[in-house]
Amino acid sequence: MPTEEELYANIDALLQEEPQLPPPTERARLREAAGITQARLATALKTTTQTVKNYENGRSEPKEPRLSAYQRLLNGWAAKFPAHGTPAAPVQAPVAAPPPAPVPETFTAVPTVEADLAEPDPPADAQPVRPARPVVSSRRPAAKKAAKAALDPRFPHGPLAVLDGDGSAYGVDGIVLDCPATTIPELVEWTLKESGLGAAKLNRHGKDSDPLIVLTAAAAVKLGLPERLEGHEQRRNLRLPEDHPVVKQVVKAKWQLTQRGFGPWARIYRKAQGRERQCVQLAILSWDALDERSWPGVAEMEPADVARVLGVYAQRVITPRGSTAVSGLELMTALRPPTKAVQDPATGNWVSGYNQGSLGTEPMDPAPPEATPEHPVVVNSGWSGGFLNEEAYQWVRSVDSLSDEECLLPYAVGLDLNTAFLAAAARLTVGLSAPDHFTAPTFNPKIPGSWLVDLSGIDLDPRLPSPFTPDGTRPTGPAWYQTHTVAYAQELGHDVHPIEAYLRRETGAYLDPWHDRLKTAYVDTLADLGVTKDLDDAAFLAAMEQHKQNDPALAAVLAAIKATVKGGVGKLRERPQGKSYKEGEPWPALQRPTWRPDIRAAVISKARVNMHRKLNNMVKMTGLYPLAVLSDCVVYPSPGDSPLDFLPYAASGKPQPGGFRLGATPGLAKLEGVQSMLWAVELMEKGLNPARHIKGGDAVLDEGE
Repeated sequence: MPTEEELYANIDALLQEEPQLPPPTERARLREAAGITQARLATALKTTTQTVKNYENGRSEPKEPRLSAYQRLLNGWAAKFPAHGTPAAPVQAPVAAPPPAPVPETFTAVPTVEADLAEPDPPADAQPVRPARPVVSSRRPAAKKAAKAALDPRFPHGPLAVLDGDGSAYGVDGIVLDCPATTIPELVEWTLKESGLGAAKLNRHGKDSDPLIVLTAAAAVKLGLPERLEGHEQRRNLRLPEDHPVVKQVVKAKWQLTQRGFGPWARIYRKAQGRERQCVQLAILSWDALDERSWPGVAEMEPADVARVLGVYAQRVITPRGSTAVSGLELMTALRPPTKAVQDPATGNWVSGYNQGSLGTEPMDPAPPEATPEHPVVVNSGWSGGFLNEEAYQWVRSVDSLSDEECLLPYAVGLDLNTAFLAAAARLTVGLSAPDHFTAPTFNPKIPGSWLVDLSGIDLDPRLPSPFTPDGTRPTGPAWYQTHTVAYAQELGHDVHPIEAYLRRETGAYLDPWHDRLKTAYVDTLADLGVTKDLDDAAFLAAMEQHKQNDPALAAVLAAIKATVKGGVGKLRERPQGKSYKEGEPWPALQRPTWRPDIRAAVISKARVNMHRKLNNMVKMTGLYPLAVLSDCVVYPSPGDSPLDFLPYAASGKPQPGGFRLGATPGLAKLEGVQSMLWAVELMEKGLNPARHIKGGDAVLDEGE
């Protein structure tokens, strides 16, 4: 029988042990839920960003006193952002948002202000939330569900619903709501007052996502809309004319439409009254709201399955507000809101102010070489000094450079890098302030900007594409390059002497939270499809071969995530549209703070440099040269029909670092396709790119447009 002293001694020993932290993945989830970047957390903990990354991937653990501070922070976040699957009390009526949880001492608390941080209180005469009924339908039920996000009591029924013609509104997690609306104004009122739909903000300084209602063709017709936009209704880029009865109904009910009008993605709102935000996003399936290239097969799914696809996307990425390109751009702003609450030192009042690290609220003119030829900055100044040409690779090797040994290999194998643009966005320093002009500056690889440099004297192996041009040809004289391209010339051992430059003094890793959220969404969705990070290379290839068949709905989510990455980068330099456009006139995209061609150039420059670095390392490790490159796809001659037959491995069987590696995370490779070597050579002789056709069809060049 143990003595009392022995028991107390054992208890005291337990109390003296170091506190236990939640699992690494939960640490990352809590930080992301709080809208804090790894760099900011590192500053608070007085450590490095890499150390925080190690905490969140399980490679290392903090020691005292940092351990206790980190645990205190995580505990505070855990109370504010419950883990997935945490049960919440059933909600029968809209509930005002609870008061903010205490901010950990490692951060500065900011009082709530109406303009930025306050959430809408329900009006006194608000109708009770209509309880959801279980699915009772002859339709095919949705397949397996994704992990639930923490439930916000203000939005008990999730971020969106798919409305069918019988009034059934299909939400996430299999719920079905009864919607009695027979007109668009009634639908808007029901959505805001009774549906319980919406999503919490992604950053504490941001705004909640407005509810999304997706209309099937039957629902559109029931609400007075045409089943499809055609004929006279198709004028002005797929919008209903202003004299259409539904548009008149909206105006009569004192609702407003955005400048896009009533199109496939219609946004209906009233100006906020006090703290109450009144806005509903509509998407009409039969008007091609969900593009087949970004959402393969979704428009033809049953309403419950459409709700599942869009619901998973909304929970992991953002509630859609338009095309995946629009959503990609909106996600940047949602994660880096332009304003936050700041205290006016003169009055002591809390007002809306600049949020450090964001792009602010005002658009910014690019430097002339960063702009497009039709941009007012170029036309009005008469600029003729050339432009950045930082685009994705589109290169085919000369057939004359093929050796007999290469031609005798039986296969051409294509590798595709997972979300290469997303991988390039990681830890990418970009400019946050306006560009300043410098003459004959000393090159500094840490300063983002555009440099006029002559790289034509650099002699490289012609069997590899030049890292300095998208078509892989050698530069012919001075040209404008983004910082990463010039830094890579230095990395290859060459002196660089810029002639002039446009540089930005204020910098930051603006895209870091965007990268982190999309990377997590991509990896988690692949894992749900059976492709996990712990698979060996052979198992990974086998899993990738069948992952789309495992769950077509989640495969569509994966496609949408990839399209969000490419489209979001492309939106940073959206070009003018329409035959009536005249050079020198401003176009709508220029009014956005997120019209930033320099950031787009930085992402693509880094992605292309990353590709060339791997190509170069492959030569050193294997002696193999590529046949062609198209954006993030590269084709190699191979003795077998698998990447395992030519990728470099150590004696232990582990992949060699530096070259192409197979895996499920952004930046790693997967099999794109296999053809015969004879097939590839015949295409090359015709001047065609094997990387475009290696999959068995025409690939799409990812230009970030």
